[in-house]
Amino acid sequence: MSASGAAAEPEPVEPVESVEPKAERPYMPGYGIVGPDEGSGLLPWSWAVEQLRAARNFWVSTVRLDGRPHAMPVWGAWSGAALLFSSSAQSRKLVNLRANPRVVVTTEQAENPVVIEGIAEVLTRQEDLQRFIDLVNSKYATRYRVDFLDPEVNSTVAVRPVSAFGLRQGDFTGSPTRWSFTT
Repeated sequence: MSASGAAAEPEPVEPVESVEPKAERPYMPGYGIVGPDEGSGLLPWSWAVEQLRAARNFWVSTVRLDGRPHAMPVWGAWSGAALLFSSSAQSRKLVNLRANPRVVVTTEQAENPVVIEGIAEVLTRQEDLQRFIDLVNSKYATRYRVDFLDPEVNSTVAVRPVSAFGLRQGDFTGSPTRWSFTT
């Protein structure tokens, strides 16, 4: 809310690829993880972005009101600032996200995973919905129209990373990287 009591305008989900998050080794006791200058070293955020753009499917993990976890696959697209996906406005994941916007989204490939821990926001601005449709149509060779995303029926969600994790296949001990995003 703003000082006047009006709801603050959500930030657009335009690309911010030039933002380089802080990279460091994650804490992984018992796995033999080497220092940040050993193995292949810390992965650049651009590597994670490549994985996010290439992934066909993503797993979205939310928490039910009673604390039980919930995970479902979705199609999604990296916007340059957030992972975007859509779902029925009445779906379990959207019910969960309205109650608790903290979410984990992972790429489908376990060999070169990217795991985003973030905050979900339901998008309603026409330009954000159009951007998502454009990204999905380009990525999945579909021909959806923006009216498919009628907010009364289908919610469009942006997951902005708070932190992310990734590692490369073939260098399990020398590539794990955690990225932290400042807000």
